[in-house]
Amino acid sequence: MDLMQELRRTCYCGEVTTPGSTVVVGGFVQKVRNLGNLIFIDLRDRTGIIQLAFNYQTNKTVFEKAASCHSEYVVMAKGMVANRSSVNPDLKTGAVEILVEDLRVLSKAQTPPFAITDETKVNEELRLKYRYLDLRRAPLQQNLIMRHKIAAAAREYFYANGFIEIETPMMMKSTPEGARDYLISSRIHNGKFYALPQSPQIYKQLLMVSGMDRYIQIARCFRDEDLRADRQPEFTQIDLEMSFVDVEDILQMTEGFLQHLFQKVLGKTLPLPIPRMTYRDAMERYGSDKPDMRFGMELQDLSALVADVDFMVFHSALEQGGSVRAIVAKNAASVLTRKEIDKLTEKVKGIGAKGLAFIRWNDAKPTCSFAKFLPNGKLDEILSHLGCTQGDVVLIVADKNKVTLPVLGALRLEVAKKLDLIPEGTFHFLWITQFPFFEWDEDSQTWVAMHHPFTMPMDECLPYLDSDPGKVTAKAFDLVLNGTELSSGSIRITDYELQKKMFCALGLTPEEIEAKFGFLVEAYHYGAPPHGGLGIGLDRLTMVLLQAESLRDVVAFPKVQNASELMSECPSTVDDESLDVLGIQVTKHEQENS
Repeated sequence: MDLMQELRRTCYCGEVTTPGSTVVVGGFVQKVRNLGNLIFIDLRDRTGIIQLAFNYQTNKTVFEKAASCHSEYVVMAKGMVANRSSVNPDLKTGAVEILVEDLRVLSKAQTPPFAITDETKVNEELRLKYRYLDLRRAPLQQNLIMRHKIAAAAREYFYANGFIEIETPMMMKSTPEGARDYLISSRIHNGKFYALPQSPQIYKQLLMVSGMDRYIQIARCFRDEDLRADRQPEFTQIDLEMSFVDVEDILQMTEGFLQHLFQKVLGKTLPLPIPRMTYRDAMERYGSDKPDMRFGMELQDLSALVADVDFMVFHSALEQGGSVRAIVAKNAASVLTRKEIDKLTEKVKGIGAKGLAFIRWNDAKPTCSFAKFLPNGKLDEILSHLGCTQGDVVLIVADKNKVTLPVLGALRLEVAKKLDLIPEGTFHFLWITQFPFFEWDEDSQTWVAMHHPFTMPMDECLPYLDSDPGKVTAKAFDLVLNGTELSSGSIRITDYELQKKMFCALGLTPEEIEAKFGFLVEAYHYGAPPHGGLGIGLDRLTMVLLQAESLRDVVAFPKVQNASELMSECPSTVDDESLDVLGIQVTKHEQENS
């Protein structure tokens, strides 16, 4: 007999609000309270909890079924909605209950390895192993629903603005795009491989060449790189491309989407335009190309002021073309004790600095770690220049700028967290513009593309491509929210000669250009409209809007630090027969006994 015969769900648990109506609900048993002649069951689905009430005197058969229920049983119940005698203000259905007249137990459940509750202190590794149970918890369900709402808002906005959603291949040619590819072996073309897309970059450019004009896709992307809190090996981005545009058009279109998103999903108004800052200013002022603008504590340059100071740390940095820079932590002396400053010193050493100089003004007279090297009056000059007063702490790093700036940028964030300076519930967007086209790679001793090799240089920088790559600025831009990079975008190269020149500037030989990108360069021979676009990280956007600690909180089935999934235990080995078909032989490395 069909357990659901004559029972069809009429509403969700969290939607039961009208007394006097007869409803049918289904869900998981959250809790059972047996009071003898009365039983109450809290029934849970993704919308919330409703109380089911059972009276022994009313229906003994149904009452006995209720008595047999335990946590996580799957049941359906039919009954009349009535006012509760004891209102629960913590539930949106807390004023009503269902007087059950029919109960069906659809699936029994053994005791789960952890309680399904909103708040939990259960080890994350255990929760990820039983992710399907973890996802029954309301906070995670609400996170996934928020992610869905953001994706729906994106489609609604871009559809309304003339964008066409087009799927691009998941199996493509392996091309260098900055990270390591995930490769898929081909059975038919033995010894050859597909790559999973790091992004739909080349295909969406070809869609512009094909005349599709405005493209949108909620695209899956894959990068074989080390994981961190805001990075997964597979991720999703709201990917778009537009023809006959320049930077301004793309920024305005994106801002319109964000404003629509905030109103639609959060019910908030996002003021426009979003502030803009050049890459150079961001690095000089905040030590980061994705600065968190929710608090101040900007970097300050002391180089000119300490140029005559006979302190080897400062002198050496300036002699090598570097700088001496500082941040001032206002009213921080009571928190940043000498012991805490020592911890910060070890931290900055771990990320590349040689050390950390400081001035701590806790008492009437400030304590300065390099005071003995200062001539009379110099400390007062420094304090005045920095705007430092009693109660403040000054933290100073001296080195080449490629060390000084990012180290102080990281230190700025660390100190802000210690001092609780970062406000919650606020959202600060920022555009970073005018990125350097190239950056020097110390390991390979070559110039590499800071974005991707399809980015258009600024027109006035074209003469420097051969003579001085360090001066070339790109028509590239990033979108930052609360210190997290959400998006990278650019105007693309559409001139095939310039594209070949950019490949050559990055060290690719003509043979490599033809092998890796020949089809793209050839496409430009047939006419290409000016175009550009960007990809907004859907996972990261959801994470920041929810103020979640990790992408794992907004992804249904995430990977952990070693890129494995604990629930299904992937990646896994495959049998020799499957490998033989693909022409693959796995070499197993035995660990040496220590």
